[in-house]
Amino acid sequence: MSFEKIACVASASPEAQEGLKQLSDALPLVPVGEADIIVALGGDGFLLRTLHEYLHCGLPIYGMNRGTVGFLLNEFHCGNVLERLNNAQPHLLHPLRMTATTLSGERHKALAFNEVALLRYSQQSAHVRVLINGRQRLDNLICDGIMVATPAGSTAYNLSARGPIIPLGSNVLALTPVSPFRPRRWNGALLPHTATVEFEILDPDKRPVGVSADSLEVRKVTHVAVFEDSTIHACVLFDPDHSLEERIFSEQFVH
Repeated sequence: MSFEKIACVASASPEAQEGLKQLSDALPLVPVGEADIIVALGGDGFLLRTLHEYLHCGLPIYGMNRGTVGFLLNEFHCGNVLERLNNAQPHLLHPLRMTATTLSGERHKALAFNEVALLRYSQQSAHVRVLINGRQRLDNLICDGIMVATPAGSTAYNLSARGPIIPLGSNVLALTPVSPFRPRRWNGALLPHTATVEFEILDPDKRPVGVSADSLEVRKVTHVAVFEDSTIHACVLFDPDHSLEERIFSEQFVH
């Protein structure tokens, strides 16, 4: 890959702003509208926001870590930046598409590159009916929540809820419960990436549930449908010696 016009966006943190200053001293930067690549400085959350904000531009995004974990980001340093960008390996991330219906009948649509997650909004456990491709699989899951996670998002909230880590290219999604109570032995499932998952909230007045698609949140939902939208993709770039695929693979052997 060959890039000549580089735009840079940064989070508001002092570390990211200092990184922006260093990068602007090292390279001639251009506005996003004139660029052929975007460099994002911040943490994983900022990279996700950047993916959403600039998805319509169709530009590859190369993230450098100026946050904490930085799982989706490359190491920050300004040496040989052009060489690093031109040698970076692309990964295409297909988002989940969510449609959520609320108690008032409103419908909200959103995309999620990490996960779509339902979570109870009261001290009462959520009661959720789960359907896959229109077929009921769980008539009443009693839990704190449940999520559908992509491979790229499988090491985030999904992993903290004891969900599986999914290698890139495996063409599966994780269906992972959060603190399931009944069925007691159900720990989730792996689904083909072509599956459509539906959640019907049982007794939503007494047991209110909200849903989030990455950073977008919708409260008091009654029905949520989720599927992978293969017609849309974001291109994220990684250094060859620190690829996302290798990080997802290595994460499975962390003690």
